[in-house]
Amino acid sequence: MNDRLKTIVDLEKYPIQDLNSPKIKEIINKCKTELDQFSCSTIPNFILPKSLKIMNVELEKQVDKVYMSKESINPYLHSIDESSLGKDHPKKIFSKRYNGYLNSDLFDKNSEMKFLYEQKELLNFVSACVGISPIYRWADPLACHAYNVMKPDGILPWHFDSCEFTLSIMIQKPEKGGIFEYCPYIREPGNENFEEVKKVLDGDRKRVRQLKLEPGDLQIFKGRFTLHRVTKVEGNRSRYLCIPAYVLDPWRVNTPEHSRAIYGKVLPIHLERNKPRADGLAD
Repeated sequence: MNDRLKTIVDLEKYPIQDLNSPKIKEIINKCKTELDQFSCSTIPNFILPKSLKIMNVELEKQVDKVYMSKESINPYLHSIDESSLGKDHPKKIFSKRYNGYLNSDLFDKNSEMKFLYEQKELLNFVSACVGISPIYRWADPLACHAYNVMKPDGILPWHFDSCEFTLSIMIQKPEKGGIFEYCPYIREPGNENFEEVKKVLDGDRKRVRQLKLEPGDLQIFKGRFTLHRVTKVEGNRSRYLCIPAYVLDPWRVNTPEHSRAIYGKVLPIHLERNKPRADGLAD
């Protein structure tokens, strides 16, 4: 284990370097149970306060390079109208987005977040929590461990992720709002469940759960199968989050449309690997 890891993660509470320890086995079992039931699990105070400050600084010193997306999108992160579909189809429902990312390719080589993402201890811990092995770090050079920025009045509408597993590490809370809401397992491989997705988009909250993250908390989330959003950020303080991601397919990256709409550009890798998804789900 690299000694730097102990300056980032609270290894006394969460000894992720030793997955056979009784303490971490208990945490893994808790996470796995919550993920199986709710598609989401939270580990409080996972990141040490000093490391949080370092992450905050490395984001803010490049905040002028954050790509802020303001275009309307549908739940599948498309901005283009598919005219062949009926007017009530979820793919035809577009919502305002004001949300941005410091893309992963802009991170310094000694970045705190980049270092954490590249540690096998974190990868193996997440794999144990989701109960799947192997899983892989995301090959997308823009999105693999991006910082998410929601400025005042920022909003992230209902959507699905393109990767199976996303971590969220709260860096800075807004004064008000910016609440994470989600509908566990509303779709599954081969079944989009458009009818239930449409109900949520129309305001039905029967399936909606909320999660309030605190700085330093780690959220493990199955966002590919769970419709989710972040409510409007209120007040004068931005909401900062790290979102390292993991996938089942080491070859997969975002589609060109997704990359352009969310990360502001398309790289050759997005064009070269633009193939239909094995799970049959819209992206």
